[in-house]
Amino acid sequence: MQGQLQIDLVGELVVARLSGEPTAELLADCQQRVLSLVRDSGRGKVLYDTLEMEPPAVDVPWVQRELDESLGDIHLRRAIVVPNSKLAYLARLAFGEGDYRVFYNDMIEAMKWLREAAGPSGSAGHG
Repeated sequence: MQGQLQIDLVGELVVARLSGEPTAELLADCQQRVLSLVRDSGRGKVLYDTLEMEPPAVDVPWVQRELDESLGDIHLRRAIVVPNSKLAYLARLAFGEGDYRVFYNDMIEAMKWLREAAGPSGSAGHG
C-alpha cells in the first residue's frame, strides 16, 4: 500500500499519522507540514502515529535524518508510536540524536511523555 499522511493539531500536540509504505517524498511532505503547524501554533510537541505504517526500505529513514539537519533553531520534542521492533529500529535511525522517544503500541504514554515538561538534555531516554 502506498504511503499516506494525515497531520492535525490536537490540543497542544501536532499529530502526524503515517500509514502504508512511506517514501522519501512523503517524509519530506510530512516534515514540511509538521513544521508549518509548529510555526503557526507555536507548539513543538509532535506525535508520530506509525501503527498502520509498513516498514520502508532502510534508505528512507535516512531522509528524515537529513531533513532534521536543516531544522536550525527549531526544537521539536517527538514521540513515535510503533507497532513492532522493526519500525522502532527504523525510527531510531530516522531521528538519531534528536529529542524523541519510541513507544510500542502505547499512544496514551506517548501523549503523556510529550506533555511532560522537558527535563535536562538526555534525561528522557530513547525507548
